[in-house]
Amino acid sequence: MDAGVPEKKIDIDDRGVLHNRIFRNSTALINARPLRTHAWSGVGGCIKNYIMFVPRPEKYHGNSCADLGAIWNLPRVKGKTRLNVLVLLQPLFYGIGRHHFDPTYTWDYKGILVGTDPVALDAVGLRLFQAKRLAYFGEERPLKPPAHHIVFADTRHKVGTSDLRKIELVKLGWKES
Repeated sequence: MDAGVPEKKIDIDDRGVLHNRIFRNSTALINARPLRTHAWSGVGGCIKNYIMFVPRPEKYHGNSCADLGAIWNLPRVKGKTRLNVLVLLQPLFYGIGRHHFDPTYTWDYKGILVGTDPVALDAVGLRLFQAKRLAYFGEERPLKPPAHHIVFADTRHKVGTSDLRKIELVKLGWKES
């Protein structure tokens, strides 16, 4: 509203959004999602967050959600996302099954990743998960299922960059832990 957008043109929603007039007429989206492990896609992050923008989300669950990036190329969202926020305040780095929340496997990372590229944010988030899982378990533990939707969002759907060597990461704040 401080930027001049009337309150009646602002909405915060993800369920039932396809029938929401504000969403259908939107010109700008802000995508915010906490990072956590996910039983179908390995991790749920910025890319996966837009699954509620399709009439049949189950259509995107095949092959460990490999084609989630395709959602970002649909006319209802393509080019509209102005900012992505990957919330890493207390990420869930390990879980089993569909209802997998266990506070044992969260940690106080106390961070957020902000950027315009959802693929880059998820790739960095995935790298943080890999480092945390190695530190916690003392060995490499691949995600099951693998979070290959992040690479496919880059290579197959051209939504963003998953190659960590090509991502500019600006770190602000404290460096401990």
